[in-house]
Amino acid sequence: MPGRLRAPTGRYGGKTAQERQAERRRRFLDAALRLFGDTPGYRATTVAALSETAGLSTRQFYEEFRTLEDVLAALHLQVNGWAEAAVLEAAAAAAELPLVDRATAIFRAYAGNVTADPRRIRITFVEIIGVSPRLEEQRLARRARWVDLVCAEVASAVARGEAAPRDYRLAVTAFIGSVNGLLHDWSAGWVEATLDEVVDELVRLLLGILQPAGPRPVGP
Repeated sequence: MPGRLRAPTGRYGGKTAQERQAERRRRFLDAALRLFGDTPGYRATTVAALSETAGLSTRQFYEEFRTLEDVLAALHLQVNGWAEAAVLEAAAAAAELPLVDRATAIFRAYAGNVTADPRRIRITFVEIIGVSPRLEEQRLARRARWVDLVCAEVASAVARGEAAPRDYRLAVTAFIGSVNGLLHDWSAGWVEATLDEVVDELVRLLLGILQPAGPRPVGP
């Protein structure tokens, strides 16, 4: 299909065209979270099934999206956006706390958000993998955004004298992989621990990067 169908314009049922479009889009994304994030999964879902679950028509689907891949892309960004909003709120509230308390608040907010609904974890860590080069680029770009966010917090720790000054980007990139892997495995039931224990372990990992045991390196 070369492009989306044109959506109706004007006011109908007390709502503007923009409001109706936003509601349709929300209903399609809610339906995608149910189908992609649970059974049958992204690869086994059809446009007809998604439209039926959303309570909308396939014509309305094509007014909002070109393909199911577009829906998955939008849902992946939405799920990450929810988690980022929770993290930024927690970081702002903990801005004046010591490093260990800031890190705990941030990772508790992230872990709590992404594990609040197991379907979010599946969208973020499972369904998005291997779909297409376009979605792989989006996934890596979104992970780079998380790396930037943690690097900003690390820079704050360095400025406060809580960590030695150096380039932490490589270490943070590896750390983000640990965060994703541990939360995925915990959600899948492969890790026998509470979520608080998982968060505490992630904080210890980060502190081990920023404040390694042994004497501080000597340098200018």
